[in-house]
Amino acid sequence: MGTLRKAIYAVGFWIRETGQAIDRLGCRLQGNYYFHEQLSRHRTLMNIFDKVPNVHKDAFVAPSASVIGDVQIGQGSSIWYGCVLRGDVNSVRIGSGTNIQDNSLVHVAKSNLSGKVLPTIIGDNVTVGHSAVLHGCSVEDESFIGTGATLLDGVVVEKNSMVAAGALVRQNTRIPCGEVWGGNPAKFMRKLTEEEIAAFFSQSATNYSNLAQVHAAENAKTFDEVEFKKVLHKKFSRRDEEYNSMLGVVQEVGPS
Repeated sequence: MGTLRKAIYAVGFWIRETGQAIDRLGCRLQGNYYFHEQLSRHRTLMNIFDKVPNVHKDAFVAPSASVIGDVQIGQGSSIWYGCVLRGDVNSVRIGSGTNIQDNSLVHVAKSNLSGKVLPTIIGDNVTVGHSAVLHGCSVEDESFIGTGATLLDGVVVEKNSMVAAGALVRQNTRIPCGEVWGGNPAKFMRKLTEEEIAAFFSQSATNYSNLAQVHAAENAKTFDEVEFKKVLHKKFSRRDEEYNSMLGVVQEVGPS
């Protein structure tokens, strides 16, 4: 980034900070000594200088997720609540139909000790379970990363492979196609059957893609729409069977 652009960025930052300071001063002058920030300063999509996130219009990024810097997210992919995707010193690439589930972390490495550049590349129709950590690694199409798994720098997970929940995959490990690895450190456990490969990976990705559309629609509602829905549900709670079934609620219907 050039010197001029850095200067403009700095000026913009100080203008925003000045506005915050003036707001705080106004609160004190009015006798309210507790500053209450009305809007969260969290930004779902955030630039790092000239590095800008590129998110497909049909992808879902949850409001509490953070997508920062040089991150590309493909069609139909979903980034769930509390996730952090940070492409600052290198790039993050996520294909189509992939889901990165709640509280997962995807980061990159500028390079390893031998000088190899280490972006994080995640293919199409990949499922990454809750609270997983992916750092400077590659995950090929239709693979599965279990809940709480950790993939370190230089790891390659080949197509149709599975990393078990809680596994720690050491640096520069390659997991061959069609295998399940687990443990700390992760080791080969077994081969996946053809039936598992045919049914599980694509179905998992499809399920999350469909669920993401529901969440995207709900998050797109205005405040008035949400309040109106709450009023309707309260008034017709015993009649709204579809809503209750989604929550797993079974209500007894009394006599008319």
